[in-house]
Amino acid sequence: MPSPGKRQPRKAAPAAAVAGVPAAAIKRGTTAVDLRIYRAVVNAVMSHRLPPGTHLGEADFCELYQVSRTTVRKALQRLAHDHIIELRPNRGAVIASPTPEQARDIFAARRAIEREIVPLVIRHATPASLKQIRAALHAEDQARRTGDRAGWIRLGGEFHLLLAELAGNQVLQRFMAELVSRCSLIIALYETPGAPMCENDEHQDLATLIEQGKVKEATHLIEHHLQEIEARLHLNEQDKKVNLAEALSGF
Repeated sequence: MPSPGKRQPRKAAPAAAVAGVPAAAIKRGTTAVDLRIYRAVVNAVMSHRLPPGTHLGEADFCELYQVSRTTVRKALQRLAHDHIIELRPNRGAVIASPTPEQARDIFAARRAIEREIVPLVIRHATPASLKQIRAALHAEDQARRTGDRAGWIRLGGEFHLLLAELAGNQVLQRFMAELVSRCSLIIALYETPGAPMCENDEHQDLATLIEQGKVKEATHLIEHHLQEIEARLHLNEQDKKVNLAEALSGF
């Protein structure tokens, strides 16, 4: 583990605001550099800039971040633990490539988790939390209207992570951090290129139901929303060559 002296402060930005890495997912002893590499890869995955199967060379990370291989390996181990990458013998690290069966299992797990999250969000709703939800939707809508597809996709995932944070259950939040990243991998692998990950209107409708305290309707909508995303998937694996420096630029 990295030196405790370099531990990230516990007082940080809200979970959904830290690039898809909730506070509950940040392990003790994580250094700033470890976390930067981890966030960069998660961000690139959620934005579909690093598709499944992409090789992640240790030397590339060392050059990009001016760090040792030891530091890079610690970040890669965390990513492997969270199922974002796979560490393969004789090939090194690659972005994970979930099978169709795994994809169905992951979406089923996510529906089960989010069915529990939505009622908790409503139960714990405050003017401040509802304001956070609307702010997240505004950011998502801005990205859509300005043509920032990568940002739009990432913010769509972060909207779901924000709900997990507002539910007030750190265990569910930790599960969601993994599930959202794994769903982004699945979508990058199996969805028709150019299709949106989340329809912003459904997020808006969900926010309205949360504000109105309609538990049954909101729970039904989140389940339908996730079923619609899964229904758009196909099994034609995309084989893309990716420049790691370009994919991680800006993170």
